[in-house]
Amino acid sequence: MKLLNFTIIKLTLCFCVGIVIAFLLPISLDHSILSASGLISLLILSFIISKYQFKKRIWFGVIAFLTTISLGVLVFNFHQQTNFKNHYSHQVTKQNDIPKLITFRIREQLKPSPFHDKYLVDVLAIDKTSVVGKSLLNVNKDSSSTKLKVDAIFITKSSFQDIALPLNPNQFNYKAYLKKQYVFHQIFSDNTRLKLLASEPHTLFGYAYNLRETINSKLKTYDFTSEELSVINALLLGQRKDISEELYNNYINAGAVHILAVSGLHIGIILLLLTRVLRPLEYLKHGKFIKVVLILILLWSFAIIAGLSASVTRAVAMFSIVAIGMHWRRPTNIYNTLTISVLIILLFKPLFLFDVGFQLSYIAVLAIVSLQPLVYKLWKPKFKVLDYFWQIFTVTLAAQIGVAPISLFYFHQFPGLFFISNLAIIPFLGLILGLGILVILLALINRLPEFIAHLYGTMISTMNGLVDWVARQEQFLFKNVSFSLLQLLAVYLFIIALVQFYKTKSYQSLRLSFIGILALQGVFIFTKYESSKSEFVVFHKSRQTVIGEKTGNNLTLFTSNDSLTIDDALIKNYSVGNSIKTLNNSPIKSVHHFKNKTILIVDSSGIYNVKTFKPNVVILRNSPKINLDRLIDSIQPQMIVADGSNYRSYVEHWKTTCLKLKRPFHQTSEKGAYILK
Repeated sequence: MKLLNFTIIKLTLCFCVGIVIAFLLPISLDHSILSASGLISLLILSFIISKYQFKKRIWFGVIAFLTTISLGVLVFNFHQQTNFKNHYSHQVTKQNDIPKLITFRIREQLKPSPFHDKYLVDVLAIDKTSVVGKSLLNVNKDSSSTKLKVDAIFITKSSFQDIALPLNPNQFNYKAYLKKQYVFHQIFSDNTRLKLLASEPHTLFGYAYNLRETINSKLKTYDFTSEELSVINALLLGQRKDISEELYNNYINAGAVHILAVSGLHIGIILLLLTRVLRPLEYLKHGKFIKVVLILILLWSFAIIAGLSASVTRAVAMFSIVAIGMHWRRPTNIYNTLTISVLIILLFKPLFLFDVGFQLSYIAVLAIVSLQPLVYKLWKPKFKVLDYFWQIFTVTLAAQIGVAPISLFYFHQFPGLFFISNLAIIPFLGLILGLGILVILLALINRLPEFIAHLYGTMISTMNGLVDWVARQEQFLFKNVSFSLLQLLAVYLFIIALVQFYKTKSYQSLRLSFIGILALQGVFIFTKYESSKSEFVVFHKSRQTVIGEKTGNNLTLFTSNDSLTIDDALIKNYSVGNSIKTLNNSPIKSVHHFKNKTILIVDSSGIYNVKTFKPNVVILRNSPKINLDRLIDSIQPQMIVADGSNYRSYVEHWKTTCLKLKRPFHQTSEKGAYILK
């Protein structure tokens, strides 16, 4: 099947290109409106001309594609709230540390950090000026702190703070992650400075939150453990914030984390259950229409209760189209169904395109519908039970082939025993979901028998135990795999080429296969060449000095902490991002020579008596008591670097001195790691 022959697929790809262009390039809302309006007018004119000429013209298709790209740009900018004058960011000046009266509404509870409870909030007003926009709220934890309810409105006196950029190479960029959710600043407060203005729910999110809280309060009266409750919340309510880090990592390492995310698998099962339960309605007049309307209402109600995450929104949108197709008795092409759901979602949530869960969901479904039939044909079991498990295995294998490259790119690991956990859980997932829905409904009306609650808790614990066993087989878990964006694209091109050749065995597909092989080889050669380059890095680590010298795939660490290993997050991120194969530890030296540069390190002793050479870079560590004016005057360094081991007051004084003497100064706590190449 030639997918690009479907018009909706080509137009949706152009729409996605428009979103990417708008994300990468600063295009104003006015310009995007003008370009979209002009191209739409041109498209209408070209359509009229083509209609009267009775000929297909290539320029009509080109204009249609350009128009769709411009619509993607327009939709992106239309949803970008900073393009509007009433966004709160326009009230945040360079003096944003001045406290203001900020009124906000709690939108969503996030996973807490060790020191703060975190919330996503809608900013309603600054002082007396009405504004719009989302921000991150950090509330200091204390013994008396209580969770803030969704839809509750508070006022506090605080200031908007910038979200910090990562300070070390290859570190997770939390600022970029929040930017993709239209969150640009954060607020810090505590319970004593929060004044409650209103607590009653008045949005769908508030009512959904109250329903989830009611369900949890009912379930807590039964003998469920905290781990069982957290998994029930993830499976049935789409809330994973209460899952412990250990349990969540177990599901990741076992290749079963998709079971915890409400996605296409869950929604498909729920659609089948609803179709069977509501089948008697078909005997009524207009019963089929009533049935599909009820299914759509129930599916979207479930999506709202689950928090409208990318995965559940995608799944409900897709299966809504499937449900409508089933009602009209029309055959639905799965590729068209997927594409229409993508287009609908991106019209309302364009930044979902960059959401990892969104990408994984669609790639998994595409892999299943395109690869699973091919793998399934390799063997046809005679027994139904064996055939059932073979189908599950082929579905799981196809999905893992599809998501493996992107999982390696984002998470740098691959679970080798994924098929065991999936074969053991997925056949019973329908039972787990169905019984879970029954448990929740009975608990809400206070009619849940103890033995059913105990049975369901046992099922969840058994599933957790199985996942834990698979996750502990660490020899089958491939971790810390370096995988770049170019490698990701090359591997997908290679997979597509092989599948196409297997299906058609034509000259064109053979040529595409050779192109895929050459691209894959070229990318890996280029990656190897890039990783062979050397660099000298002064990392930022609070109260410590960590210096790294990379030579090819080897990294030598000069550190004040002898216990620092590859498992430390700072070192692991750098090692994975730079294809480090071997790690060596060495004591910190006073002088380093890197390429044609000489680096002098001045520690707490403050000794820098250098006569035989002139250092290019001076690194200050452990708060040396020195006269920086005299140091600069005597050795004339090109750069002064202060790492995270220094007192803040010392660093501020050095910064002022360098500014006065017009000498470049690099503060790792502010600018991040210093890298010399």
